[in-house]
Amino acid sequence: MSNTSKVVYNGKLRNTLEHIKSGQKFITDAPTDNQGKGEAFSPTDLVATALASCMLTVMGIKANSMGFDLPTAEADVIKVMASSPRRISEIKVVLKMSGIEDQKTKKILEETARHCPVAKSLSIEILQEISFIWQ
Repeated sequence: MSNTSKVVYNGKLRNTLEHIKSGQKFITDAPTDNQGKGEAFSPTDLVATALASCMLTVMGIKANSMGFDLPTAEADVIKVMASSPRRISEIKVVLKMSGIEDQKTKKILEETARHCPVAKSLSIEILQEISFIWQ
């Protein structure tokens, strides 16, 4: 099994993350409420954002298997932190979709999103508040 990624600590609460297969890199920074500069995604921001990204990805895969490209879609993400211990307590995702009129297709895509791998991998202690806006 080969490595998925590499993370290098740069100092000052900043890391460089590299996706091994593609060579793509980006940085993370500690959030301002936890001694950081907040100049990039924090690790917990990535977890919350990964949920929305996963949902959109599996919806796109499902749409492809149903014979169409997923039309315009985007997600707004809110991460809620708790203390004692410091952790993600809630992730709110609002998926905004357009270009689909059929109610059955909407329902299939919504269920697909709710059962994405990231959603199924998160602790049951993290409340996932997922909503869909069909425009």
